[in-house]
Formats: sequence, C-alpha cells, structure tokens
Amino acid sequence: MDSISTIMNYHLMINRTFVVCLLLLFASLAYWYSTQPIILGDGVKAPLIPYQTSPSFAQKHQYGEYQVTEVADFVMTAKVLAREDYRFDRGADLSTTDFVFGWGRMSDETVLEFIDISQSNRWYYWRASKLIIPKLEIARSSANMHLIAATEAVADIIDDIKVGQIIALKGHLVNVSSDDDFSWNSSLSRFDTGDGACELIWVEDISIEPY
Repeated sequence: MDSISTIMNYHLMINRTFVVCLLLLFASLAYWYSTQPIILGDGVKAPLIPYQTSPSFAQKHQYGEYQVTEVADFVMTAKVLAREDYRFDRGADLSTTDFVFGWGRMSDETVLEFIDISQSNRWYYWRASKLIIPKLEIARSSANMHLIAATEAVADIIDDIKVGQIIALKGHLVNVSSDDDFSWNSSLSRFDTGDGACELIWVEDISIEPY
C-alpha cells in the first residue's frame, strides 16, 4: 500500500510540476506578445507637429504633495517610438511612464527601421545606421515626453500603450513644484534638445488610434 501511495504522490508531483511549467510558459508568451511593437507599415502615420497654444486659463492642480501649474494647452497625434516605465526616481511620484513620440517622417516605418531609439534616466537617445532624413529633422520630429495622468481612466490607457501605436492626446504642458523646493518644468518648444528639452504633460484625454 505504501508503494502505491508513493507512486501516486510521485505522479501527482509530476503533474503539478507540468501544470506550473505550462502556466509559466503561457505567462512568458503573454508578456512577450504584450511587449512586441505594433507594425503599421510604410508611410507617414502622424503628419502634424504637436499643437501648442497659450492657456485660456492657467489652472493649478494639487497632485499629492505637488503643485501642477498649466503653462500651455497641448494637443498631439503621434507614433510611439519607445516607452520606459519608472518607479523609483522622484519623478515617478508624478509620471511613471516616459514615451518617445514621433511625427512627420519620424512616424514612417521606412525611416524608423534605420533608427535605434533608447531611453534612460528620463532622457532619450537615437542612433542611425543610415540617415534617411537629416539629423535636425529627427531631433525636431521626435521627443521624449513625461506623462502625468489627470485621471485613473487616463492612467489605465497609458498602461496599455504599445510601441508602434498611434496615440492622440489632449492636455497641458505644466510646471511642477513642491514645498521642499522640488521643481520639474516642461519644455515649451519642439525644436530644443538636451537638458530641459522634454515635455511634461498633464494628460486629460488620450486614445489609441485604430489601425
């Protein structure tokens, strides 16, 4: 009887191990699929430069310990070239995700296939194996942007955005401050580069465009 119990326990252990391995495999495949870039094909998918205007009324928002001040109204349709999630820096209190967005010819995959884009420490970097368009156009047709979700619904959509998709957003460029002298200010130009060139956006509406 003991031998039979031992054999049954052994088979039960094997079956459990198999199920666990199968679940891990499915989880790995699901994660791999979720991180794969969306391929939309050749051609410019987001032709217009982001649109910025002076705010009709510069509102202030309290976001936890931070004061968020609108400095410009902002509307954009762009292609997602890269994303990086942040959890441990001070900025993560406000913005847990940075995106590199591209418009004009920086939304054309025939151009993008020659450009390698990476992100680190709230910056973005590019390297071209072949310059299909001028360097200045690359710099002026793409940007790393920090997104602050104005609502939980916006935050949920931001979580779902994949590299390669086209998104449309509305909101405000903002400056952020706190009582302990922390500050984080948005760029107000699409033509600047280097330190301070990233947009900090209070996102009130965002959608993933159909393709």
